[in-house]
Formats: sequence, structure tokens, C-alpha cells
Amino acid sequence: MAVVDLRPLPVTRNPGRRVPQLLCGLVLYALSMAMQIRSGLGLNPWDVLHEGLTRQTPLSFGVTTGITGVIVLLLWIPLRQRPGIGTVANVVVIAATIDVALAVLPEPGALVARIALLVGGVVLNGVATAAYVGARLGPGPRDGLMTGLSARTGRSVRLVRTCIEVAVLAGGWLLGGTVGVGTVLYALAIGPLTQLFLPFLAVRTRR
Repeated sequence: MAVVDLRPLPVTRNPGRRVPQLLCGLVLYALSMAMQIRSGLGLNPWDVLHEGLTRQTPLSFGVTTGITGVIVLLLWIPLRQRPGIGTVANVVVIAATIDVALAVLPEPGALVARIALLVGGVVLNGVATAAYVGARLGPGPRDGLMTGLSARTGRSVRLVRTCIEVAVLAGGWLLGGTVGVGTVLYALAIGPLTQLFLPFLAVRTRR
């Protein structure tokens, strides 16, 4: 499969497609998060941390997500990473949307319904990730932290990502976040799913 170019492009290049794609991708991402939360079968590592923090504080899931995103962005400063419009939108849109999605989405009782919600949430997350990353308007805060640490330390992106996600997963679990089969499913499926959808959603430049 051909490598998809995901390097950020100037905002002025085809904003009529890229900005709506970014916003739609982020809204769908928040909805996919809510679906996985409502399934009760396990979350991705960062959401395990978010849920754990939410259980230990009076803050909503969305506010916790937003605060965590801002803290991660502050870690960009010593790494000399530069945020793009997509980076800021990632923090604001997801934080503002997730609580609405959780309020609207009921928690199913039947196991079959919970499994369907989990699987649907993971697949939708893959589509949403491909959409907002494919808009090429800047990485999300957590992705930027990963690539920045990789560049500064000389370690591979895979190793840095693994270390970050193991750390936040352990911290979230200790705080009471939900770890389960959904956590494993997400870890195994999100990479291939994103790669599957990227060729259809990534903005390409003319040669």
C-alpha cells in the first residue's frame, strides 16, 4: 500500500474541504469515544486516564479531556513543537462534544448491544482519526507529544508511543478507569482501521 503524505499544509490551501473535514472528524471522534464509554467494556489508554480522573474529581469527562489536552500542549514547549489549527481544534471540539454525546447516548443493558456499541465505536474512531488527520491541519496534542519526544530522544515513534500509552493506561487504571476487552480491541484495531480509511480521506497535493 502506498504511503499517504500527512505533512501539514497551509490553512489557505483548499480550506473549503479541509476545515469541514477536520471539524466533522473531531465530532465523530468524540461520538466514538462516547460509544466506547457507554459500552462499559474498556477504553483506549488515554480515555482510561480521562475516566479515572473524572471519577476522582467533580469535573465532567469533556472538561477533563480538555484540561489534559492543554497540559499535553504545554509539554510541546520544551520539545519545540508548533501547534496548528487542527491541534487547537482537537482540544476544543472534542471537549465540547463528548459531554453532549454522553448525555444523548443511553447505556445499553444487554451484552450484545454493548458489544455492538464497542465495535461500532472502534470502527468509527478509525474513520474519524483518518478524517481529522487526513485534513493535514496539524496533529492532535497527544500525537504531537509522541512525535516530538521521538525527534528529541532519537527513539522510534513506536517505542515512544508504547511507553506513553502504557504510562497513561497504568495511571488511569489506578485512578479507576475502565480497562477491558475494549482496550485490547482498540489497541489491535485502530492502526489498521486508520490505515484502511486514510487513502480515501487524506487530502492530496497536486504534483
